[in-house]
Amino acid sequence: IAQQNNIVAHEGVYVALQGPNLETPAEYLFLNRIGGDMVGMSTVPEVLVARHMDLPVFVLSVISNKCFPIEEITETTVESVIELANQVQPKMSLIVKGVLEKW
Repeated sequence: IAQQNNIVAHEGVYVALQGPNLETPAEYLFLNRIGGDMVGMSTVPEVLVARHMDLPVFVLSVISNKCFPIEEITETTVESVIELANQVQPKMSLIVKGVLEKW
């Protein structure tokens, strides 16, 4: 669906930290060493609860800030994450609509 709409999509290993704070460079290094490609706070706990209830799960994530290599980390704010989410919302809507049509 992403390819059909010229949307760049990637697959990877999603890891989670408890939050609600953003990760430190030391945490990024550790997560990279254990094979993580992306890190988030709420997705994994939400998926665990849904699966515990035998609900089907489909997850889309927007990567809002680069955390590796460490030298390329830039400051991330909650406001910048929200701004990016608003920017990609039309693309995400296309993907969700396409998934629902095929389901």
